[in-house]
Amino acid sequence: MKKILTVLMLCASLILVPIPAATAAANSSWAVIDAENGRLLDGGNPHEQLPIASLTKIWTALTFIESGVQEQKTVISPRAASAEGSSVYLEPGSEVSTSELLYGLMLRSGNDAALALAEHAGGSEEGFVQLMNEQADLYGLKNTHFTNPSGLHDEAHLSTAYDTAMMLYHSMKNETFRTIASTEQYTRMGDQSGTWENKHRLITSDTDAVAGKTGFTKAAGRTLATYFEKNGKKVIVVTLNSGNDWNVHKSLSSKVFKEYSIVTIAKKGDYAVLPDVTAQLVKPIKVLLNDEEKSKVSSVMRIPRNETQTSIGHWTVSLDRVPLVTAIVELKRN
Repeated sequence: MKKILTVLMLCASLILVPIPAATAAANSSWAVIDAENGRLLDGGNPHEQLPIASLTKIWTALTFIESGVQEQKTVISPRAASAEGSSVYLEPGSEVSTSELLYGLMLRSGNDAALALAEHAGGSEEGFVQLMNEQADLYGLKNTHFTNPSGLHDEAHLSTAYDTAMMLYHSMKNETFRTIASTEQYTRMGDQSGTWENKHRLITSDTDAVAGKTGFTKAAGRTLATYFEKNGKKVIVVTLNSGNDWNVHKSLSSKVFKEYSIVTIAKKGDYAVLPDVTAQLVKPIKVLLNDEEKSKVSSVMRIPRNETQTSIGHWTVSLDRVPLVTAIVELKRN
C-alpha cells in the first residue's frame, strides 16, 4: 500500500533530556557521539586539542588495515623490539604475522607492535606517520596530528575527544578492525605462544561495551574510548585525562540508552511524491533522538529533473537543519 507524501519537508514531533552532568576540568575533555552517524550528543571541551596516549593506536590499526598491505609475516627489527613503553615483548629478528601484531596493538597496546606495523606498511616510522596524517585529513579529523604510531608523548601529537570518537566511529565500520577491537582474548601460536587478554576491562565485564581502546601516559593521563551497543542503540564515549574513566563511560552510555530512543522517520515502502512519481524506500529511516529533538526533525526528498522511467532520489533527514542521514530512493514515473 502506497503512503502519501503530501509535503516533502516533514516535521516529526519528537524531547531532549540532557545527557549526564559529566564535567571536564582544565586539560581534560569528553565526548559522546552517535555511532551510527557521528553526531556529537554531548561533551565537555570536546574539541580541545590534548594528548590522547595509546588511543592513537585506533588510527594506527585502521591506517595499516586500509593501507592495502597483504596479511603476511614481517621480521621484527631491533628498533621495533626495543620500543619505549608498553610492550608485547617481540624478539628482534623473529617473524610475526601482521594479524598477530594488530591484536597485540589493540588488546595489549604494544608499542613494539605499533612500530613493527609502521615499518612494515610505511617503510619507516616516519613514512607510516605520514600515512596516518593523510588518512586523518581524508576522514575529516581536522584537529588531529600524529608524530608517532603508538601515542608516546610529543608536544605536536594531539587530537580531541570528538576526533578520537570519530576515529573509533570510522574504524568500527571496517570488519577486520571490528573483529580485533572487540576480541576479549587472543591466543598466540608458535615460539611465543600464550594468551593476550584485552586491557579494556569493560569489554570483558560489561555486556554493553563492544570494543574500544585504553591509553595512558604521564602527560595525557588516563584516556579511554568505548563503543557501546544496547537494544539497537549505538554510542561511542571518549574521555581524555579522566581518572574515573571506567565509571564515567558506564554512566554516560547508560544515560544515553535511557534518554534516547530509536525513532522511525520513514517506513520502508512506496511513497507517492508527485502525481506521476512513486518513490521506493528499501530500508526504513531510523534516527537516535531524545524527546526534545523529536520536534526539531525535518526531512526532504530531492528528485532529479529528468523524464526517464526510473531514476535515483535522495531522502535526507535533518535535525535543526543539520543533515543526520541520507537514504537512496528509487523513483518510478507512472
